[in-house]
Amino acid sequence: MPRVKGGPHAHARHKKVLKITKGQYSARHRLFKTANEAMLHALDYATRDRRNKKRDFRRLWIQRINAGARLGGLSYNVFIHGLKVSGITLDRKVLADLAVTDPSAFAQLVETAKGASQSASA
Repeated sequence: MPRVKGGPHAHARHKKVLKITKGQYSARHRLFKTANEAMLHALDYATRDRRNKKRDFRRLWIQRINAGARLGGLSYNVFIHGLKVSGITLDRKVLADLAVTDPSAFAQLVETAKGASQSASA
């Protein structure tokens, strides 16, 4: 039985990998073996970082909410507790956006949370 090397299929596969690694440095976009390894790692990092992006944004939103709440004289956890007690169900993304773009509306939320948390602790 004759040996089959793959011919057009292998060439197409190599071209596909080299096209994906086009922006890489040095041999990582020139040589198939190195490029394939670079591509596999890049895909792993992309998968991992799609998960991490959600975590990173949540941390950013919490920092922004905390900064806005402290301007109103509350800590983050007291502010969030006050919102829960008063029945306001805005998520952290919206709260952070309010803290940055509309400080007066956020200040009203802080006052509402302050009143609700004081009445809940009393």
